[in-house]
Amino acid sequence: MSGLRLFLYKPRPARRPAQGSSTQVAAATGREFSHALLNAVMRQRDVELGSALDRLIAAGLLFRQGLPPYATYLFKHALVRDAAYGTLLREQRRALHARIAETLEVQFADIAESRPELLARHWTEAGLIEKAASLWGKAGQRSLARSALVEAAEQLTRALDQIATLPGTPVVRREQIKLQVALVNALTHVKGYAAPEPKAAVERARQFIEQAEALGEPPEDPLLLFSVLYSAWAASFVAFNGDVARDLASQFLALAEKQEQTVPLMIGNRLMGNSLTLTGDIVKGRAHYNQAFALYDPATHRTLATRFGQDVGVSTLVYRSLARWMLGYPEAALADVDHVLEDARDSGHAVPLMYAQFHTSLTNVLCAKYAAANAQSSEVVRLADEKGAALWKALGTMQKGCVLAQSGKASEAIQMITSGITMYRSTGSRLYLPIFLSHLSRAHAELDQFDDAWRCITEAITAVETTKERWYEAEIHRIAGEIALKLPQLGSSQAGAYFERALTVARAEQAKSWELRAAMSMARLCLDQDMRKKARTLLAPIYGWFTEGFDTRDLKEAEALLHTLDA
Repeated sequence: MSGLRLFLYKPRPARRPAQGSSTQVAAATGREFSHALLNAVMRQRDVELGSALDRLIAAGLLFRQGLPPYATYLFKHALVRDAAYGTLLREQRRALHARIAETLEVQFADIAESRPELLARHWTEAGLIEKAASLWGKAGQRSLARSALVEAAEQLTRALDQIATLPGTPVVRREQIKLQVALVNALTHVKGYAAPEPKAAVERARQFIEQAEALGEPPEDPLLLFSVLYSAWAASFVAFNGDVARDLASQFLALAEKQEQTVPLMIGNRLMGNSLTLTGDIVKGRAHYNQAFALYDPATHRTLATRFGQDVGVSTLVYRSLARWMLGYPEAALADVDHVLEDARDSGHAVPLMYAQFHTSLTNVLCAKYAAANAQSSEVVRLADEKGAALWKALGTMQKGCVLAQSGKASEAIQMITSGITMYRSTGSRLYLPIFLSHLSRAHAELDQFDDAWRCITEAITAVETTKERWYEAEIHRIAGEIALKLPQLGSSQAGAYFERALTVARAEQAKSWELRAAMSMARLCLDQDMRKKARTLLAPIYGWFTEGFDTRDLKEAEALLHTLDA
């Protein structure tokens, strides 16, 4: 036995095996412990306990803060605590942990209630797995609710691992399903919606529900099935497969309409809105967002975020803001941005705030509000680092690079977008890649790196065709045309073809803001070719369509171009 262990062990008079020395009990309690808890577990006189602790402090093994009985103690090194704990025999450990857990439950109910993970650890070490599993599950759900995502995933995994060792009963199966669904939500933010881990967790949740139903035990909570269906949709959406996303959203909404429940109907309309909008059916998508938001009540529905990935109100409005901008209503889009950011901040949680900050930064970039978008993307990266959320860190990094590209900082933009894309692809995600690739292309073109610029814009076009993520398609073709103008081997004829394609796509989608941009690019090309009348005939009608947003950059540029054409 080492010298440290000899010091810590110091044979005592015979006592009950479960009692242990003060050092051993302290070590079983944890590296940090309170005088009050140790005293309650030891059941010693204050003088005896105080003397024992004073010896450990004098030996440099413990730190003390405050004065007994309100003092707290900390083992100077984890190795000291481990050495003391190692002197306990197995049965002593189990009995001691059981006594600590019982003491916490009876005499320190406030700690037991606020820190279920502490109680779970002691019941685990005591070998009482059923009690431990329930508490790990409670801890995991609490961690998820406060956006402690890594902790939630770890605690829920421990709960499920322990539940798997218990005899199968209806109660156990119901708890298993509930915690598996919670684990899916934690993993989606830590690993990414389309990563292998959450996809496997979704499949396991589906299997648990099917097994329970086969035994005549449908879930008591019908929303659990919808949570699993939502997660399956989210994986296909973030990996972006447009056809699959639309099919899954349609199935979700059809089931919701059949059951006539508010929550599934609200979420089903949101999923349909996303699936339609991002595949280019923007008008129908906006209609579904309106239906979803009409059903949303913050007081009733905010807690659904831990079961359906996001706050439904926040996730509906961020996408409606994009739809409104594309359809030619920039002021309405920015009104949604202000509303959603206020709601996300009011939630007090990191996940809805990351979600809102990232997605509204997309609208802010479209409206040329680059300072706001930069602050938002920086906040997303900071929160993602704090919460261990790889997906959100990648998205924030790429968006920050896009702002740099729009702000004339091409070299920094290339580095940031490229590193973000690498991170993003590692999560299995493809959603929004056409946007980021088009910004990367523009940054390369700004530095006259035309081979890289053309490679990136071609990759963006291919991604649109492959995934059917078409909401940004018109802008990608317009950017391709702008790059073609800088390449002698392509020139104005090829550029004109890209601008025509952009106009065709924008008009088919009724995306007036994209049409305005494409019309401006084509009008400038016509002006350069001394076709002033054609340029004005093209630009004036689409500019005249707008009824709001005349202080935004695009409309100001369109007005200035029309003045030039009239000169």
